[in-house]
Amino acid sequence: MNAREFARRRRALMRQVGREGVVVLTAAQPKVRNRDVEYLFRQDSDFFYLTGFAEPAAVAVLIPKREAGEYVLFCRERDPAREQWDGPRAGLEGALEQFGADDAFPIDDLDDILPGLIEGRTRVYHAMGAQPEFDARLVQWMTTPRRDAGELPQELVSLEHMLHDMRLYKSRSEVALMRRAAVVAAQAHRRAMQCCRPGMFEYEVEAELAHTFRRAGARTSYPPIVASGVNACILHYIDNDKSCADGDLLLIDAGCEIESYASDITRTFPVNGRFSDPQRAIYELVLKAQYAAIEAVQPGNHWNAPHEAAVRVITRGLVRLGLLKGSVAKLINDEAYRRFFMHRTGHWLGMDVHDVGDYKVGDAWRELEAGMVLTVEPGIYIAPGSKGVPRKWWGIGVRIEDDVLVTGSGHEVLSADVPKEVEEIEALMASAPGDLPASARHRRSRARRATPVGAAS
Repeated sequence: MNAREFARRRRALMRQVGREGVVVLTAAQPKVRNRDVEYLFRQDSDFFYLTGFAEPAAVAVLIPKREAGEYVLFCRERDPAREQWDGPRAGLEGALEQFGADDAFPIDDLDDILPGLIEGRTRVYHAMGAQPEFDARLVQWMTTPRRDAGELPQELVSLEHMLHDMRLYKSRSEVALMRRAAVVAAQAHRRAMQCCRPGMFEYEVEAELAHTFRRAGARTSYPPIVASGVNACILHYIDNDKSCADGDLLLIDAGCEIESYASDITRTFPVNGRFSDPQRAIYELVLKAQYAAIEAVQPGNHWNAPHEAAVRVITRGLVRLGLLKGSVAKLINDEAYRRFFMHRTGHWLGMDVHDVGDYKVGDAWRELEAGMVLTVEPGIYIAPGSKGVPRKWWGIGVRIEDDVLVTGSGHEVLSADVPKEVEEIEALMASAPGDLPASARHRRSRARRATPVGAAS
């Protein structure tokens, strides 16, 4: 992402705010994992969207004016002693030269300078709640007159609605990054399919995902779900510590992040490389529902159209399989399908995996428009011991998820590189990539000698 893109976003936001307002944004704070160990720092998405600045301890101020407006950045100064420990800082010079600030001040001078920047404005736009201590300081600056100061702002306005609506529409640069993230995640899912064999632990498969992400310079966009057997019926299973048994399905929900833009892909496949008849019946029903939902991703359709399409297909299919009984229309109206399909079919995708943006405008579902990106991810989950359900279905959990861009004439599946037809999956799992680790190649050979290809659950 180049500096012009960030400058364009700032200008667009300042035009919406108007010359009576001022925007104040805070960078993310480092989070302690345990004792003196911190989590890997990741910048606040809103802050990064407008600045491209990836350091903590920073505050950005956007001041609309008659011309382009003014962008002021408060950040840490250069400190060779600290940089020896923590790495280089941009400093005030970098804020001006690299990140396009019109002016830059030390973060330690915030109390002295920022109150003067908001004086004379009637409204302050700010995202409240993320940093309560800063929020309290901002309110104090807005309500405490200074000697010889100008008029104080009278209104504190939530920034989220305006800014998050901007983020919902992806630019060409953003779509390019999301394509890259989808391509890398697709490579990781393909690798997982090829290396998986009975006896592997879920965390071993997870390691193959991480290997692919890091080789491409990407990081996980959320904790991966690697759920074998009955674990696939736990929607947010992340323990990833069980053995993958012969005859089980493996559900992998994993994506990566490149330059703060995420992918989010789910595939479900048989550990031994071949679907049993019950597994295939459920899998092909979910796949049919996903195709119908993706087809409903069209400009002019409303947000809920893909979900409604998936629900219709899944409900009819569950009736056909004998897992639901009654009129399809009534079952849909009564939401009987939620026993087996209990989540929605997708969410917005972007800088956050569950990205920002309203799903409704007033009481109506939002209309899909070009530049929006969403996931499409129907699923069926049949918990072990489900009352009234034949045993052959127990423990089958299937979800299929792709990242879909709304285009001017339809849609584009960004994650199309991952196989999802039954025959494609089985063929890929039978192939042998040359760069698999020796342990995986050995396990493949052992599984071929010892495992019946068509073993059923």
